[in-house]
Amino acid sequence: MTPLELKVMNTLWRLKSAFVKDIRSNWDEQPPPAYNTISTIVRILADKGFVGHEAHGRTHKYHALISREDYQGTFLNNALKNVFKGSVSSLVSTLMDNSEVSDKELEELKRLIDNE
Repeated sequence: MTPLELKVMNTLWRLKSAFVKDIRSNWDEQPPPAYNTISTIVRILADKGFVGHEAHGRTHKYHALISREDYQGTFLNNALKNVFKGSVSSLVSTLMDNSEVSDKELEELKRLIDNE
């Protein structure tokens, strides 16, 4: 997904289902994109199979067809395969070098590794 498509999806995941006007009014950043821009992005996401809709008169109410967790898994697996050549340690090393990781997050990572 493009960054703008992902922002629309994040809003849909948060709202569960929404009309374009709802997506626009719940946009994280101000000012939000134009109504027509969001409408176009939602239709693109529907064409890609990420979003479904229900007709309500002359308008549509949209909902995600893929969960955030499923998308995250697919995205990460694609990045791991195509960017990091399958190297989990390279991916984690890059995350550690380019992010501020809290002590709490480090403890959680250690716990996840220990459980594997």
